[in-house]
Amino acid sequence: METIEQLLESKDIRVTAMRLLIYKFLAENKAAVTLSNIENAFEKADRTTLYRTIKTFEENDIVHQIDDGTGITKYALCEQGCSCDIKTDLHLHFHCNNCNETVCLTEHKIPQIKVPDGFVSENVNLVVKGICDKCSGQ
Repeated sequence: METIEQLLESKDIRVTAMRLLIYKFLAENKAAVTLSNIENAFEKADRTTLYRTIKTFEENDIVHQIDDGTGITKYALCEQGCSCDIKTDLHLHFHCNNCNETVCLTEHKIPQIKVPDGFVSENVNLVVKGICDKCSGQ
């Protein structure tokens, strides 16, 4: 298993203390996080640095954005080997209506959807909404 440093270097991302801290923060959270969550976790850090780090991670397939219908973009780490390819890497997300957490269900892949000729798919987002296992007590 490669280290965080090796992962960043393999994607030609310069390793910095803040990038390592943000990656570890994302890895420790089971649920997707908002930029505000990251800002609150690193209060003393420059907001621009945090935003640029997330954008760098997103551009290099380390994190992916989740639109769960709440109007607030959330971010989660990609699986190892993910390239965020629309044909192979899309998975289901679950948003809990009770605790408001959104989690990746990476073992549940979104099937490839054929669109009519002339249409070009750029993104697919499938969010199931309900009550998570923590809130349902199961």
